[in-house]
Amino acid sequence: MNLLEILTLLSAVALVVARWLPAVARPRVTIAAGAVFLLSAIALCVTGIRWQLLPVLAGGVVAAPFAFSPLVRSRARRARWWLALPGSVFCVCLITTGPVTAWAFPVPVFPTPSGGFAVGTRVLQWTDPDRPENFTADPRDHRTVVAQLWYPANGPADAPRAQYLGRTENEARTVADALAGGVGLPGFLFDGVPLARTHAVPDAPVAVEGGRFPVVLFSPGSSGVRTQNTAWAEEIASHGYAVVALDHPYDSAAVVLADGRTITSATVSTGDRAEDDRLADDWTAIRAADLSFALTRLGADPLAARLDTGRVAVTGHSMGGAAALLAARRDHRFTAVIDLDGYPRGPLSPALDQPTLALTQAVTPATDPRYLPRLTDVLTRGAATNYRLTIPGAAHLTFTDGPLYLPPVPSIVGSLGRAESPRVVAAVSLAFLDSLLRKGSGDLAGALSSYGELSVFHVERGR
Repeated sequence: MNLLEILTLLSAVALVVARWLPAVARPRVTIAAGAVFLLSAIALCVTGIRWQLLPVLAGGVVAAPFAFSPLVRSRARRARWWLALPGSVFCVCLITTGPVTAWAFPVPVFPTPSGGFAVGTRVLQWTDPDRPENFTADPRDHRTVVAQLWYPANGPADAPRAQYLGRTENEARTVADALAGGVGLPGFLFDGVPLARTHAVPDAPVAVEGGRFPVVLFSPGSSGVRTQNTAWAEEIASHGYAVVALDHPYDSAAVVLADGRTITSATVSTGDRAEDDRLADDWTAIRAADLSFALTRLGADPLAARLDTGRVAVTGHSMGGAAALLAARRDHRFTAVIDLDGYPRGPLSPALDQPTLALTQAVTPATDPRYLPRLTDVLTRGAATNYRLTIPGAAHLTFTDGPLYLPPVPSIVGSLGRAESPRVVAAVSLAFLDSLLRKGSGDLAGALSSYGELSVFHVERGR
């Protein structure tokens, strides 16, 4: 909560408490609290009221007449305590709802990247003239993807920071509403998310030092968006990588194109398991093609001279992780793979040639029983040493920005905590990337095992 919201909260509480103060103190406290409450409420109306403050305002409004009535009516007497107590308790409950819901659905605060580079970001849009759009019947419609880059940058420390979820607050609100609708929640629950600012500077000049930067391509989860792993992307970019995350139109919850059009998700479950698996395989294949196309287009980007496209990791979360596995199987320009809790889709052959790290949530009885056997099969068949790391306390959304702004319910975001979740996922990813793309620590297994339960799949032993 910001200072204005805190003032509103405290003044509302003071109006409730004033009823219970001695007569000598009551007038001063009531007048002061009422003045602060009124001015804060007016200021909130001007700057914008978050829904979490509505019960606080309601509690203050209900309490105000009872606090002020003894001051304006000379013979007014306070109601007997046992009659006033229920009303005071009701007002306190209303007011308490404000900070509780603000804590459950906060404006996300992004962790400060720990690397040696400042981070810049830019948004690009590419159209593939060789691929018709599968989700429309118009033969003139070709596949378009929106990409966001995070890269090592130079720039003043006080430069304006990038908007979260979009290039503008309007775009961010469109995306936030679509994400809420995708999980069946009312959009107002996420109204604080578009208020967040990240640490990246839009269109900052690329860092002069650092040579050529390895590339990390990222595909979000089903109905996810390119910004869903911003904390992860900023941390990795601050350590000298260029991270490129994609929006997949008609799959991502909402994609705002350069001409202002908004494309919402068209990937809908049928309820039939076999049919849904077939559709998921098809959507994964489209995403894999998007990843390869993005790598090709990066070669023509103005940043291309600073990008080392000979050292490229393909990554993704959930369905994006499945797309990363499939893209690597099809496109040998990818050097390494990171699958963030993604169920492998599509054929298992040919085998993966690239070293692969699969991060998984803690396995519970609710986990799809096909998941680990399928993932193990993929990693066992690989032509390189592969790794599966199960992180204790992780849930499926631990591998996204979700812990920063969703209620801290372990079954939803895990139990690692808001600050620890993005730190752990980024640290594990960096250990793998540094080892594979930068010839870092020789004891990769030792580095990974410090974060959870590690399985190593060696080529010579098959596991």
